[in-house]
Amino acid sequence: MDSNHGWPEPIIRVQSLSESGTETIPTRYIKPPSDRPNIEANSSTLSIPVIDLSAMSKEEMASAVSAACREWGFFQVVNHGVRPELVRHAQEIWRGFFRLPMEEKQRYANSPTTYEGYGSRLGVEKGVSLDWGDYYFLHVLPSCLKNHEKWPALPPDLRDITDEYSRELLNLCGRVMEAMSIGLGLDPTRLQESFGGTEVGACLRVNYYPKCPQPELTLGLSSHSDPGGMTVLLVDNHVRGLQIRKGSDWVTVEPIRDAFILNVGDQIQVLSNAIYKSVEHRVMVNAANERLSMAFFYNPKADLPLSPIRELITPDRPALYKPMSFNEYRLYIRQRGPRGKSQVESLKTSQ
Repeated sequence: MDSNHGWPEPIIRVQSLSESGTETIPTRYIKPPSDRPNIEANSSTLSIPVIDLSAMSKEEMASAVSAACREWGFFQVVNHGVRPELVRHAQEIWRGFFRLPMEEKQRYANSPTTYEGYGSRLGVEKGVSLDWGDYYFLHVLPSCLKNHEKWPALPPDLRDITDEYSRELLNLCGRVMEAMSIGLGLDPTRLQESFGGTEVGACLRVNYYPKCPQPELTLGLSSHSDPGGMTVLLVDNHVRGLQIRKGSDWVTVEPIRDAFILNVGDQIQVLSNAIYKSVEHRVMVNAANERLSMAFFYNPKADLPLSPIRELITPDRPALYKPMSFNEYRLYIRQRGPRGKSQVESLKTSQ
């Protein structure tokens, strides 16, 4: 059950803790009272925008996406063009992976140097509070990082389905990037070019949140904003878990069947000079149900220094961020793990 692989402490799989029948969670998973979720009720009556991509012209889509990125940083898309059968198959096949015997999953145990593989923690600081969740992380782009041998061999068609699913999501990301760019008053391809054109990065993190005997004391994933460019999230449609910070409220997202939840990452906040904002979010766990989510991260070219797009810098709105590559930026995350919006705030200039 334990595997170090360069981690500062023995790795305990949360799924093993859950399946052990324990009625109390270890102290390491208990969050400070101020960080604990409000499980009894949706702490806000607000809801994130829902955008029907089949019913819109390019201009209408750009307007709707831009408004959601400015006001919320999050939105759901329906009728997005990805086949519902593929969406459901991808969910089921990854659920199948987490149901495999532990020794089969342990073959893919990850390390802090790449995160690729089967994991149970993010930051590498010793003694920090842990989250109630396991995950599998893999690279899709660039092709030099993609290695099927590091993807699970079981269930048998997992690699093929994940490939097909990733291709569809890359197409969706391209459409949304164009809408975001037009919504900023830029040429349709400007934001994509700032990402590195065709030399973007993409990766998939499949999160597994087992049943938790004391869900009111912990989180599946601590509050954070996503470090990359844009995230396309697929969640179980029957189990609520994702919460988004809106001012002083935490808004619990009501998932829609076969929809994707999209959100702005820190790199798009930087490129847009904070016109579009990445937003803190966190994940609640559940005593009665396990929960699976699939987060597809669409990221800029890793070694490209990013700073606000020059057309978005004006005398009234000077550049808010100093240049930094995504590679340099995510090193910050790897050391500390998820910590609100402290990462992107650390990039701000002194102006």
